[in-house]
Amino acid sequence: MDEKRYLELLRRTLLNEIYIENDVRFLYLFATMSVHGNIDGNVVRQIGRHKADWLNGVKDARREGRPWWLINYTDSNAQPQTLNLRSVCDFNHTMVGRLRLENLEKCLDVIRLENIPGDVAETGAWRGGASIFMKGYLQAYALADRNVWVADSFEGMPVPSLPQDAGWDFSPAKVPILAVSLEEVQENFRRYDLLDESVKFLKGWFCDTLPQAPIEKLSLLRLDGDLYESTMDALNALYDKVVPGGFVIVDDYGDFEPCHKAITEFRDTHGITAPLEEIDWSGVFWRKTESRPG
Repeated sequence: MDEKRYLELLRRTLLNEIYIENDVRFLYLFATMSVHGNIDGNVVRQIGRHKADWLNGVKDARREGRPWWLINYTDSNAQPQTLNLRSVCDFNHTMVGRLRLENLEKCLDVIRLENIPGDVAETGAWRGGASIFMKGYLQAYALADRNVWVADSFEGMPVPSLPQDAGWDFSPAKVPILAVSLEEVQENFRRYDLLDESVKFLKGWFCDTLPQAPIEKLSLLRLDGDLYESTMDALNALYDKVVPGGFVIVDDYGDFEPCHKAITEFRDTHGITAPLEEIDWSGVFWRKTESRPG
């Protein structure tokens, strides 16, 4: 089907699978400069031949949304070291990986085929990739009556303020690449020709924007706030708007302990017994069965 082919091309582009060799070229260039080595033009031109193990590693990591920008090497004192090249190499439009994007499409398929009512929302968008994919899906199947809500500070992650988030500081001072402006995300939507009035941006901290958001019903809620506080703020404000039969997708359940804790506490507190299904090493989802959280 043309819709499936379009969505697969969209997925490959968002993940930068089409030009994935360039990601490996950046790794090689910056890794070589970091250790004051000499750049070999032949390696740059034929990166797949000379760095096949790096290329295969990046492909595997991209499939599961794992970090791929870490390079291990041995220094001049024969000591093992690791270079973190994320700030100069991570240019794709989403970090979620192929498996989570495929799961997102499957959930949207169910929503479409079973005519589950409601908009779709993402809390924590980074460069907008997952939200762009949702908008692309709605466009491909002419589901023009649904909005895509994109909630983010568009200033990076907050400095942890709760004890549950202690030790998990990914604020701009620590990880500046996570701070992506609203204008940049809007431009990313525009590049895919997917920016229109049905894409609604909610700029600010979740505790300020989500309780007041004019969202009536959600068929899908995608949580990517990482921290306990951010995850709880999103659930408390929006879970009751997810209709029975709708989906809740959690990006960081297996990666961030604060997120894991928030999901566990919320489900326990509200008696949510719908099975929590694994997507990959980090992502999980469940299908809402109850009419209210409690």
